[in-house]
Amino acid sequence: MHGSTMTNASTRMSSRVVTWLLLVSLVANLTGCQTFGRPQRSTTQQASLQANCPPTDPSRMPAKELAKVTLPPYVIEPPDILLIDALRVVPKPPFRIQSFDSLQVIVEGTLLEQPINGLYVVEPGGMLDLGPSYGKVMVGGQSLEEAQDAVFRHLKRVLKEPQVSLTLAQAAGQQQIAGEHLVGPDGTINLGTYGSVYVTGLTLEEAKTKIEKHLDRFLDAPLVSVDVFSYNSKVYYVITEGAGQGDNVARFPVTGNETVLDAIAQINGLSRLSSKDVWIARPAPSGVGCDQILPVDIQAIMKGGATATNYQVLPGDRVFIAQDHMIAFNTLIEKWTGPFERIFGFALLGSSTVQQFNRFPFGFNPNF
Repeated sequence: MHGSTMTNASTRMSSRVVTWLLLVSLVANLTGCQTFGRPQRSTTQQASLQANCPPTDPSRMPAKELAKVTLPPYVIEPPDILLIDALRVVPKPPFRIQSFDSLQVIVEGTLLEQPINGLYVVEPGGMLDLGPSYGKVMVGGQSLEEAQDAVFRHLKRVLKEPQVSLTLAQAAGQQQIAGEHLVGPDGTINLGTYGSVYVTGLTLEEAKTKIEKHLDRFLDAPLVSVDVFSYNSKVYYVITEGAGQGDNVARFPVTGNETVLDAIAQINGLSRLSSKDVWIARPAPSGVGCDQILPVDIQAIMKGGATATNYQVLPGDRVFIAQDHMIAFNTLIEKWTGPFERIFGFALLGSSTVQQFNRFPFGFNPNF
């Protein structure tokens, strides 16, 4: 019995050693001279980059923690949300008063303790109620000048010398402009009955001018203010390699003040799967210059307070955190050896069962 146990243990150990040797050889053949971590360029690629990319201008070195730069004027893109405030929204003449329009009426020479000074809403049917002492006057369908004259003639019956001022405060049928407006996938904002305005690629000042020009077809000298309510289109990414357990990509909006340390703080620091190999991959504008790889000394930043490589994060940046090479290699070995270990485990279990059956063909008798 003791000899059989030793034989099984020896068989198991030799099988595992053979399995590991075979798999290490297989992994070495498959990976060749692959380098874990920062991607390497070939000599041909490096020569091509040197030919196409001029030397870095010292005056255009990347901004960093203690030498930040202000970003260029914000360019609107989907899916930003704009906040528009209507400062002047007056319908084009000739304007006719309708039900539920709000009129600003100011009258001098009124009765004591019964002033007429405020907003009055036109009732259904076109009547304007000036109060119990003055009654109602028909203004529906009239222009503002005609309505002012009608109010004067009506009050003349009660007051001696009334002086009337009547203006439009709010048109009931007028489309609401003020509020939050999402920039749609087609690059436009929807202004309701006033139609859509294409604002993608414009700065806030340019968008203001274009919106006012569009509204000028419907309104008299419109005036609006435009601001960004939600910055959704300018983002950066933090990419964390998962050491064979799945990479993670996090997306964060750019506010103009973030550094590499801020980006890592957004993901609650480096995980146990990460190494200290960190860099920024910064894409170049289309057809202009070359992509940049900015190495980051994260240990110097976190342990020593160094700022030399704590770069300011710009829109489109990829803050890349490389995986721990040993954990990645261990995961790779476990991935390859796992199926073989299970196969050998089943084989050893079957062999042990057969040997047990041969020794005790009639079953195990504890009284024997």
